[in-house]
Amino acid sequence: MVKMNKLVCGTASLLSMSLLAACGNGGDGGDEGASEGGSDTLSVWVMGDGNESVQPIFDAYTEETGVEVNLQSIPWSAVHDRLLTAVASGEGPDVVQMGSTYMAEFIDAGALMDISEYIESEEALSPDNFFEGNVATTMFEDNYYAVPWYTETRALYYRTDLLEEVGYPEGPSTWDELYDAAVQLSERGDNMYGFDINLQEQTFGPMFAMQNGSDVITEDNTAVMNEPEFVEAIEYLHSFAEAGASPMQDLGIEISQSFGGEGIVPMFISGPWSITAIEDQTTDIEGEWDIRTLPEGPVSNVSNTGGANLAVWEGSDNPDQAIDLIEHIVSTESLLTYYDTTSSLPALMSAWEEEPFQDEKVAVFGEQLENSEHMPLIVGWDRVSKAYLSSFEQIMVGGADIQDTLDNLNQEVQSIIE
Repeated sequence: MVKMNKLVCGTASLLSMSLLAACGNGGDGGDEGASEGGSDTLSVWVMGDGNESVQPIFDAYTEETGVEVNLQSIPWSAVHDRLLTAVASGEGPDVVQMGSTYMAEFIDAGALMDISEYIESEEALSPDNFFEGNVATTMFEDNYYAVPWYTETRALYYRTDLLEEVGYPEGPSTWDELYDAAVQLSERGDNMYGFDINLQEQTFGPMFAMQNGSDVITEDNTAVMNEPEFVEAIEYLHSFAEAGASPMQDLGIEISQSFGGEGIVPMFISGPWSITAIEDQTTDIEGEWDIRTLPEGPVSNVSNTGGANLAVWEGSDNPDQAIDLIEHIVSTESLLTYYDTTSSLPALMSAWEEEPFQDEKVAVFGEQLENSEHMPLIVGWDRVSKAYLSSFEQIMVGGADIQDTLDNLNQEVQSIIE
């Protein structure tokens, strides 16, 4: 059980207090026909750049129930502002996809319905059916506000042929081995590296810190991003740059060049979506790459759990039907359809028994999900992550002092919390 940190950044607090009452109309684009018997139309917002990946799921629901689904796709770049506008206007959907890091903010704003009674009464929605790390992002203050939909975590991609040459045919299994392999691989020649450190991934450094036994923000809302365990993790990542084993800028090349061919960067950490990219773009290395769980740090090899949930908008006039639709979306059949169109992994554990998830490479992510945790569930996470990325870049690219930079970062994060 995870309780929501009582963190409210200034603008979000004012928004939730002044606009909470506006969250009562709901059902944008689909609730005019609502009645005691239910509506013949449900409105759904999903995140992404097109409807084609999810439309088959809703077409099947309409065929089964006769209920039309008014689907709107919102580009990820516009999601946050669109949700805030919906809170202000009260014109939200019946069902909304929520990124796990957005949950705390929009629960605090009163935008999402408490669906605990449905979770407790509907066997298909039981928390026991889903990965624990994903369930934790739906539960706040002992109440449930969403159902896990899809999940993702990170694992290590590596070139088996090149890693075998430096003594790690199955990939590095510890931090020490990862560093050793990366340094050896970087010694192949100019502009050759061993391991990619993602400067734009907000969970990258914190994930390594957690592997070193660090929190990011403690349960009592104290930022600890300048404490020894966190600092040591950033120092470890910085050591790759110092040794020339990691590129410290975007190389501006496709994966066919960076991971394929000579393997300019033969190890990187990513989610399952990279499988398709490699298979489509690097046909020259077929059979010469693999995926493994993350190398073990001093404490663990914990990865970051991400993904998305499905929630009922507080203003929906059709909560029973909205829950029925959510049950349909998180069914094994629908999840298989969604994996086929997006490569997104199911948060429903039983779905992993199906054939697509028995593939050796995909199964690695299922194994890693058993040791994955979410980032802090706080209202101000967006601001915290941006502050972290700025500080991380100052260290990795600008050569800033690690302890001083993290001291300043921690002070900024604590001010966001307070």
